[in-house]
Amino acid sequence: MRVAVDDEVCAGHGVCTVLCPEVFVLEDAGYARAVVSEVPAQHEAAVREAETRCPTRAISVT
Repeated sequence: MRVAVDDEVCAGHGVCTVLCPEVFVLEDAGYARAVVSEVPAQHEAAVREAETRCPTRAISVT
């Protein structure tokens, strides 16, 4: 599973960082970034939940 955050869509709500801090961080500018491109198996469910709960739909999972 791969994950990415669209920096043009992210509004910095931080939902993803709360749900899966092992994969998502907030940058100094206040927007989220995925710190891994390949999601470890143990974090897949949390990343899927972050994708679903992102208010701006900035997270894409493939």
